Amino acid sequence: MHEMVITESVLKTALEHAGAAGASRITDIHLVVGQLSTFVDDSIQFYWDIISQGTLAEGAQLHFRRVPAELLCLECEAHYTLPGDDLACPECGGTQVRIVAGDELNLEAIDVETDGDTVPASTGAGG
Repeated sequence: MHEMVITESVLKTALEHAGAAGASRITDIHLVVGQLSTFVDDSIQFYWDIISQGTLAEGAQLHFRRVPAELLCLECEAHYTLPGDDLACPECGGTQVRIVAGDELNLEAIDVETDGDTVPASTGAGG
């Protein structure tokens, strides 16, 4: 159910940026989803289809870009990308790690139409 809350936040942010850009319609939403996040693309899409009805974002295409998890070993300070499900450091085998990236869901960019022209309206906003 947390997908509904995050989807509402994405919609709100997209509408704010579209309004600031003088958009007549939002055509595409670009989301970055970390490997370790618990967000399910299909659930976000499901809620999007419902809550975007009647807004500038109705019918907008959602694009999901998955990014790998990046970890920092707190024992040897090695940075590494999570190769699978094993969090252990590939350098020293340590298991005390900090997630540097990979648990996020961010609104990376939106594409909007202004008087029939499609233009990117990058947000840099987090979701």
